[in-house]
Amino acid sequence: MRFTSQTSTDGVTERSFTLGEIPGVLWTPEDAEPRALILIGHGGGQHKQAPGVVGRALRLAAECGFAAAAIDAPAHGDRPKTAEHDRIITEMRACMADAGDPVPLLAELHTLLAAQTVPEWRSVLDAVGDLGPVGYWGTSLGCALGIPLVAAEPRIRAAVLGLNGTSLASAEAAAGVTVPVQFLVQWDDERVPREEALALFDALASAEKTLHANPGKHGDVPAFEADSALQFFARHLG
Repeated sequence: MRFTSQTSTDGVTERSFTLGEIPGVLWTPEDAEPRALILIGHGGGQHKQAPGVVGRALRLAAECGFAAAAIDAPAHGDRPKTAEHDRIITEMRACMADAGDPVPLLAELHTLLAAQTVPEWRSVLDAVGDLGPVGYWGTSLGCALGIPLVAAEPRIRAAVLGLNGTSLASAEAAAGVTVPVQFLVQWDDERVPREEALALFDALASAEKTLHANPGKHGDVPAFEADSALQFFARHLG
């Protein structure tokens, strides 16, 4: 891991890094050892420093004393698209232009990205060392990529997931998730049918899982859900 820049603001230190071809950011409390580490998965078309990602990371560090890390998913942010990424995206655009159903292609893209992202996140965990117990926070694309990660990585002890369904995330991988989960559903989500979101929640094998359902569309998650996520991680990670 090579750190490429560092800034400190309001008690939080932000360091950009590269790990091989993986670009990322690590946020830590400025004057204290982190109590835990939260991995943050960004949404589709976003990147490691999208406003929502940065806002979550700053609150985790400043209010909870946690470290937070985010990386660009393959084909996002500072990472180039491969020929396979370009093929799927081109076919998706053509499908949508013809009023077709893009979900099978989007699911294919998520499967491709997850196969790359899971080992990358595990490499980042190896590289940053012991920063305390680990959690994961990812919704939408961050959920689709996070579920196989949480299922495969025993260091992750709690997760905030949601805004996704069985058509775009693997129900088989969800059956391997056993840690406590807080799961978000937007009741009027125009991208994820309600029944698919509920089916994905049901597929999670966690003995402790909580469904947070709110009215509104995909991007209308209430601000208070961020407060709830902080409380969830504080409860399970110290």
